[in-house]
Amino acid sequence: MSKIGQKNIEVPQPVTVTIDKKKVNVKGPEGEMTIVVPDKLEVVREENHLTVKRSDDEKKTKSIHGLYRQLIDNAVIGVQKMWEKRLKVVGTGFTVKLDKEDLVFKVGYSHPVVFKKVPGIKFKVEGTNIAVVSGYDKQLVGEIAYQIKILKKPDVYKGKGIQYEGEKLRIKPGKKAKAAGAPA
Repeated sequence: MSKIGQKNIEVPQPVTVTIDKKKVNVKGPEGEMTIVVPDKLEVVREENHLTVKRSDDEKKTKSIHGLYRQLIDNAVIGVQKMWEKRLKVVGTGFTVKLDKEDLVFKVGYSHPVVFKKVPGIKFKVEGTNIAVVSGYDKQLVGEIAYQIKILKKPDVYKGKGIQYEGEKLRIKPGKKAKAAGAPA
């Protein structure tokens, strides 16, 4: 089993953590999150760090031990410094722009695609082809970034579409490449 659950969670200075029975409330300069911990786990505060302890050594308890420790750690990091995902719009004439608080994509459809603002998420556009999704909740940031990505998935033959920045795509060879390589 993983040893992640046994690690301590460091709580930096601007972040405040309050523990109320099974609710852990994390508050920082970027926002506030509440995590409800299952009955078999207990969060203990010791000076400037937190420890997640489990009541027994059952397999189910061990598996959620590491999960909830990491969820609390992600909350502490997110309220201090926001999580972000960068999306790149690739293709001739494909663009993204910010309209008030909504993202507007031109990705090869007959109409622009508007992605509405989501509470707890901030959008930013760099240039005409990079959209930045940021927020204090890591799970929500990843979910919204994926929803934006599936507006126009990258084409497997040309690579056009919306992709994560730094994502490696496997481009398939087209019919011409197959026909040229085939013996006569």
